[in-house]
Amino acid sequence: MDLNELKQVDFNNIGEASWGVKGLILVVIVLAILGLSYYLFIGDQRTELERAESRELQLRDEFEDKQQRAANLQAYEDQLEEMERMFASLLELLPSSAEIPSLLVDVSQTGLQAGLEIELFEPRGENRRDFYAEVPIRLRVRGDYEDLAEFVSGVSALPRVVTMHNMHIRPGASDNDLLMDAVARTYRYLEEN
Repeated sequence: MDLNELKQVDFNNIGEASWGVKGLILVVIVLAILGLSYYLFIGDQRTELERAESRELQLRDEFEDKQQRAANLQAYEDQLEEMERMFASLLELLPSSAEIPSLLVDVSQTGLQAGLEIELFEPRGENRRDFYAEVPIRLRVRGDYEDLAEFVSGVSALPRVVTMHNMHIRPGASDNDLLMDAVARTYRYLEEN
């Protein structure tokens, strides 16, 4: 079969063409059918297969992550239980709303026991935060350095949480006399209704 033979093929009477030409036309038709069927059927399926393989990798990573978390679930539960116990013990350090008046008396008594003269003891309204309320107490006390130190130490040793803020110490009337302005704050947990 040569090129001239291909040029002289009568497509209306293809049956009389040589076997080489018939074979070449058959190969071209088969290749066209295969190409068209790949394009129409297999190409879409290949794209779908690539998407499915990508999804499989994503799901496999997600599975491994969840499997690792599930393997550590008992440790996480133990850790959560320990944190809840610690939180409960810390909440015990915060006074309830019923304990605030006695705590104010405790702060006042601590100042008197330290030998301080209390010039101002002014509880303020509570300031609500996310899950707790802050109860500030404005203080002005007079005494010597050791008395002030004993008072601050005594307040920090109270069984409930009381913190000292905005402390300003200045000289008083006599040589050993000091005047301290401060804000003592206690906190209470806002129980859920």
